[in-house]
Amino acid sequence: MSSLWNSASLVDAAIAITLVEWLALAAYHRATGRGLPPEAYALNLLSGLCLMLALRSALQGQAWFWGAGCLAASGLAHLTYLRRRWQRQRETDQAFLE
Repeated sequence: MSSLWNSASLVDAAIAITLVEWLALAAYHRATGRGLPPEAYALNLLSGLCLMLALRSALQGQAWFWGAGCLAASGLAHLTYLRRRWQRQRETDQAFLE
């Protein structure tokens, strides 16, 4: 059990489950028009996937720059998501005040 915990197999499974979840949510939205559109959560999903790839890189003993690149991409996706949320909130607040 210890070797499974220390391998990248669990991370691979989490990545696969996350991608299947994304496909299911996108297909549901496309088929029914209900639920969140994929662009509403794409940056959060990308951020999480990049974090999982950084962990996978570390567990496999890859060169440090692969993990650092994944962490940088995750942070960039997260900051972009937050910026867009704040902009939408400001626009909503402005519309409410007018």
